[in-house]
Amino acid sequence: MLVQRRLIWPRRRPGRGRVRLGTAGRLLTLHGFVVALVLGVVLLQVIRDFTVHYQNTVLADLGDELSGFAAAYPGRAPGQTLEAFSRAYLLTHPVPPGEVMLISLPREPTLGSGQAASLARTPAVRRELQSPPARTRVTEVTVGSVSYLTVASPIVQGSSTQGVMVAAGSLSRLQGESAQVALLAAAEAGVALLVALLSAYLILRRVLRTVGRVTETAVEASQGDLTRRIGYRGVEDEVGRMAAAFDGMLGKISATVASQRELLADVSHQLRTPLTVAKGHLEILRRSGVEDPREVAETTSLVVEELDHMSALVDQLLLLGHSLEPDFIQREPVDLRSFMGDLKTAAAVLADRNWVLGPVPDVVVLVDQAKLRGALLNLIDNSVKATSVGDTIKLSASSGPGLTLGVMDSGHGIAPELQEVVFDRFRRAGPQHQRGSGLGLALVKAVAEGHGGYVELYSAVGHGTTVTMVLPPDCLQRTAPGGGESL
Repeated sequence: MLVQRRLIWPRRRPGRGRVRLGTAGRLLTLHGFVVALVLGVVLLQVIRDFTVHYQNTVLADLGDELSGFAAAYPGRAPGQTLEAFSRAYLLTHPVPPGEVMLISLPREPTLGSGQAASLARTPAVRRELQSPPARTRVTEVTVGSVSYLTVASPIVQGSSTQGVMVAAGSLSRLQGESAQVALLAAAEAGVALLVALLSAYLILRRVLRTVGRVTETAVEASQGDLTRRIGYRGVEDEVGRMAAAFDGMLGKISATVASQRELLADVSHQLRTPLTVAKGHLEILRRSGVEDPREVAETTSLVVEELDHMSALVDQLLLLGHSLEPDFIQREPVDLRSFMGDLKTAAAVLADRNWVLGPVPDVVVLVDQAKLRGALLNLIDNSVKATSVGDTIKLSASSGPGLTLGVMDSGHGIAPELQEVVFDRFRRAGPQHQRGSGLGLALVKAVAEGHGGYVELYSAVGHGTTVTMVLPPDCLQRTAPGGGESL
């Protein structure tokens, strides 16, 4: 049995094997093309201007020759004919090298100097000699390999034309000098192009080197390495600002990732505790049986308490996570006096304390009322836990230049070593046996920073604690509800 085998050749990928220029090469090629094009146009214009200038110089010299003849003719000897004067003039006024003079009179042989014979045989000059023009006319003729610029002017006596005078200047020097000018201009253009390409290369090398470092750093960051930085040390221009902004972005991403990892670790630890407690009591209840209604009720109550604590912890974590989003704070106009009065009323039912509300300015504030209220209630809850019956808890508010809201208590205070960390997640300043999530002050800090402000803490052991939220001036609205000035 024969088995046919068909060879399948691998397809060649399109573009494979081609040499592709990088970004620097393409930009340098484009820059070189544009500069070369501009220099070429300039070079052509220089040669054209030189040619025009040279031709104008030749025409001026030829015009001087014609003017000299016209000026000398009225002073000829008495009775001297035009033909005799023309011969004498050509003998006594030799033309410079490269120039030719021709004088044609009716019924007289053509007179000339220099290379007059060969020039007079050219068709264009012969037409001028045979048929004098009515006015001066300029033409360009070629004799062999030499070009001439000719000026034909009629010889006028009285009101009649007596003949024609043709002055011609060789353009052979123009060709040689044009070649020299073109060579010199091309050399200068070449140097300019080389300098332009070199300078462009150095600039592109500097810029693209930084861009390359940004790309490499971005690739490594996408692969999980958030520790590398560009570390730009050059000029503070657009490229420098781009590199600095990229490093700043990586720093924030790295800090966010580290914070998320820390948060996950803390959350797993904090959630494990109530789950472990609830599971343990349920295991005990299962082993001991459910005959004792009192024991069942106690176990159920304890499990529900742990689940409530865990639910509150999850809610606080969600709010803390939402604080990282741009729309965390939703501002609205709030009357400060009404806000602080309602806050004191809500706080008074929490515990038997000496509640005091200080003077509140009559202003309207632009804040997120719900989140600000929740943050102040967290401070109030901490003050309640730090005090006992009969202790004082004071609420305060002041304006100018910004908005300051404070909660002061006369409780046991916070130890100095804990004051630096009480605003971190899951860090508590109270006694270890006291129940709490450790997120209250972290949420207070997040709400203050979300409004563009900050939190200050003053505390001394045995002398109480004062926590103030300082919000920026843009949280104050200029007009009060009644239309008067609030500030």
